[in-house]
Amino acid sequence: MLTLRYTRIILIFAAAAILTSCHSKKMTVRNGSNDPYIMTKPDKDVAEKYATLMGVGRSDIQNGKLYSFIDEWYGTTYRFGGLDKNGVDCSGLAYLLEQQVYGITLPRMTSKQVLVIKRKYEEELKEGDLVFFDFDGKQFSHVGVYLQNGYFVHASTRKGVMVARLHDNGIYKFFSRGGSVMDNTTSAQTE
Repeated sequence: MLTLRYTRIILIFAAAAILTSCHSKKMTVRNGSNDPYIMTKPDKDVAEKYATLMGVGRSDIQNGKLYSFIDEWYGTTYRFGGLDKNGVDCSGLAYLLEQQVYGITLPRMTSKQVLVIKRKYEEELKEGDLVFFDFDGKQFSHVGVYLQNGYFVHASTRKGVMVARLHDNGIYKFFSRGGSVMDNTTSAQTE
């Protein structure tokens, strides 16, 4: 009888240890999609770097997969049609980021990517949403991925992959719309 009691107590403690050991990961759902992805804590140095860059607290940098992706691609040169570390264009960066961070397959071209978003007001934008710009008189000719606190990541033609403020004078006047990516089935249908 006493041995059975100790066995139960040990099993309860073992179960509690297993259930609480994964606290550094949390399941989350991306923009109302039914496809959950695992959000991992960022590396301390990466969190510090992007918190400083965007003027937020280190604890506000929670998506380790997102900020590690950005850190890995940061500074990659711009190359029209590019989709690798030798050069990437804006829609290619958005395509790769959404796929590798959130598990969402976007169309490859900016003009098609704009068709798979649910429009939002600027103040409603969330991390992972797409932001579009009209450069050179062309509607939706540039895309970036919103981060937080008014910042987004994009592949700049002059500076390559970088984080920029949405309200910078040089770019904000070209901002045209933003929104969250609709679920994968919608994205696949418009490709």
